[in-house]
Amino acid sequence: MTGMAKPEFTCETHVQYLPEQSQPPEGPYAFAYTIKIRNSGDITAQLIARHWAVTDADGHREDVRGLAVVGHQPLLKPGEQFEYTSWTRIPTPTGQMRGTFFCITELAHPFETEVPEFALVYPGALH
Repeated sequence: MTGMAKPEFTCETHVQYLPEQSQPPEGPYAFAYTIKIRNSGDITAQLIARHWAVTDADGHREDVRGLAVVGHQPLLKPGEQFEYTSWTRIPTPTGQMRGTFFCITELAHPFETEVPEFALVYPGALH
């Protein structure tokens, strides 16, 4: 693989409970999530589409697929990053999300970036 450009995006996540969009104790419970995507590879690449798996405390899973993230398909040079915030709603006080970003390099080589699972937790559920 010497001389081959290596595509790689890395992701950081931050979650915040949205009390004004939630209706405890019956639900739903709303959460904002901020994703920071960084091109940690050595070739320019673009995020094209996303797939989220959102699972509530009862084990019900919703798959969300689509082009872009918040209307953007960021083209990132090595070292550049893109940050966005979106939100989700689940019927239970706790749950989790994980995802995949579908990306393509400037040389038209597709690759996927995993977003590690992160928790959705209503603050009142911690007691």
